[in-house]
Amino acid sequence: MTCRLYWRAVTTVTKSEIFRRLPAVDELLRVPEVTALLAERGRLTVTEAAREELDKLRVEISRGTLEGDKLEGVLAALPDALRRRVTQATAYSLRRVINASGVVLHTNLGRSPLSLEAAKHVAETAIGYSNLEFDLEKGGRGRRDEHAQRLFSQLFARQNLAETATVVVNNNAAAVMLALAALAESGEVIVSRGELVEIGGSFRIPEIMALSGAVLREVGTTNRTRIADYERAINERTRLLLRVHRSNFEIVGFTEQPSLTELVELGRRRGIAVMEDLGSGALVDLESYGIAGEPSVYDSLRAGVSLVTYSGDKLLGGPQAGLATGNPVLVERMRTHPLFRALRVDKLCYAALEATLVTYLREGYHQIPLLHMLSLPSEEVRRRCQALADSISGLSATVLETVSMIGGGAAPGKTLPSFALSLACDGMSATELARRLRQQATPIVARVEADRVLLDLRTVDAADDLYLAEVLATVAR
Repeated sequence: MTCRLYWRAVTTVTKSEIFRRLPAVDELLRVPEVTALLAERGRLTVTEAAREELDKLRVEISRGTLEGDKLEGVLAALPDALRRRVTQATAYSLRRVINASGVVLHTNLGRSPLSLEAAKHVAETAIGYSNLEFDLEKGGRGRRDEHAQRLFSQLFARQNLAETATVVVNNNAAAVMLALAALAESGEVIVSRGELVEIGGSFRIPEIMALSGAVLREVGTTNRTRIADYERAINERTRLLLRVHRSNFEIVGFTEQPSLTELVELGRRRGIAVMEDLGSGALVDLESYGIAGEPSVYDSLRAGVSLVTYSGDKLLGGPQAGLATGNPVLVERMRTHPLFRALRVDKLCYAALEATLVTYLREGYHQIPLLHMLSLPSEEVRRRCQALADSISGLSATVLETVSMIGGGAAPGKTLPSFALSLACDGMSATELARRLRQQATPIVARVEADRVLLDLRTVDAADDLYLAEVLATVAR
């Protein structure tokens, strides 16, 4: 039997009469348009949305904002309102966005984007079974570490760093915590006061150390720490000398810090391992990308550091992961520590990391989005900005010289020359224009400076330029 919502037009009715004319949930679910929605989205979801929509109308009636003369239109629109509510409730919250902010490693936007090869390998691994912990040669149990370890071994061997091993956990904070727990629990770890950093998300070195069971031994001052400070602090309880990279700030002026070589020499002389929390973890020489003073993982290991921890989704250009590379004996102690199982990564992370490392082995650096953005000539960015400015009307669009930030707690204070499309719209504030760009089907995240919206195309894939032009034309209208 077909059920429809009926009403009669009235000019003056009481709130009680309006309430009585609202359909019950079951009655609303029998309306043909809603019945079709049930088949598409599921009974529980649609039923819950129907209750919420009717509750909203009851609130409006109680407040006097829904009166009798409006009831006919509201009831007629109920199926459409219900579809919108269900669509919103079941839409993905995590979405692709276009990063036009000019911050290459934007922490809030997911840091480094994956390469197409990595994304493809993740999809292939995700949709079926995999040999995550299965040795195909022997036909028995294997170790998930091997998928990344064999590739790291090849990369480090090319740098004459053959005597290394690498363990993978879910982020760099986890790598630091696991290393401290496995190598220094109940013992002391010596670190300079100038390196007791806090990184986004309340990652504080003293707190991580306390959680690991290691004891913090601070030396030096905020701006000046000497090698003698470390040496005086060494005692029978010392387990590690820790160097923490200042990944999101700089100390300038009257400063002093012992070199990594000095720290390593002290560690060798006193029989104490040196660990470095490098944070970002580049596997290329960043000097060639115009970024000076940012050490690579290779640099730290060549200096003799016993263990280096770093991120997978920063300057490496891969998935979120925490990596610890160094002395195989120390790495094995981390791998066999009970905490490792709680921090290990899944098959999707290994798939993305494996594909990223294979790209490094093939020297296909341009295929890694992060490295491609870093190497993009500023003149190429300017040309794209100008082409976009020429293609739109209705907005004030000019090409502005600017700088792109590395971001993500990597290379503090380092920038790259770039260009941005500077936008303004009559009758619309820059804040409102930026908001409208974020409301698009594929949101566009820009930055606002001096009451103008800036789109830095260094961090935008060239394939998205046409979409940007279409959106800007729509917004201008």
